[in-house]
Amino acid sequence: MDADEGIAGRVRSTVMRWLPAGSLALAAAVVLAPGGRDAVSVAIGIVLLVAAVGFSPLFFPRSLSDAAARAEAAARGVPLIYWRPGCTYCFRMRLLLGRIGSRAVWVDVSRDDRASARVREVNGGNETVPTVFVGEDAHTNPSPSWVRERLMA
Repeated sequence: MDADEGIAGRVRSTVMRWLPAGSLALAAAVVLAPGGRDAVSVAIGIVLLVAAVGFSPLFFPRSLSDAAARAEAAARGVPLIYWRPGCTYCFRMRLLLGRIGSRAVWVDVSRDDRASARVREVNGGNETVPTVFVGEDAHTNPSPSWVRERLMA
C-alpha cells in the first residue's frame, strides 16, 4: 500500500465515522434555516442536534486499540464493548448505561481492523455491534441491563 492509499483510507474511515452525526447536524441546519423559527422547527432542530452528538464518536469513551482494550478490560475485570458510530443499538447501549458505561472499555470497530475481525469472528462473519466480551465470552447486542450488572459486579 502506498502513502496515497493509506491517506485515502484514513480519510474514508474518518468520513464514515462522522457521516451519521454530520447528516443529522445538516438536517438540523436545514430545519433551523431562516424561516424555520417556529416552535416546532426549533424543537425538531434541537432533537436533531442532540441526536447528532449522540451518534458521533464524541458520545462514547475514548476508543483504544483492540490489543490495548483487551489488556485493560482483563486487568480491570470489566466488559469490553465493540461499537461503531451511527449504530442505533450502540447509541441505545451507551445512553441506557449512563455514567456507569464509562467503566467499560470501548473499541470503535471502524477505527481498528483487528477489532472488526474479532467481532466478525464471533458473529458468523458479520460485524454486528454492540458485541460485548466478558472475559473470552462474547455476547452480541446484549441488553443494557445485563451489561450494567457486569459493570457493577
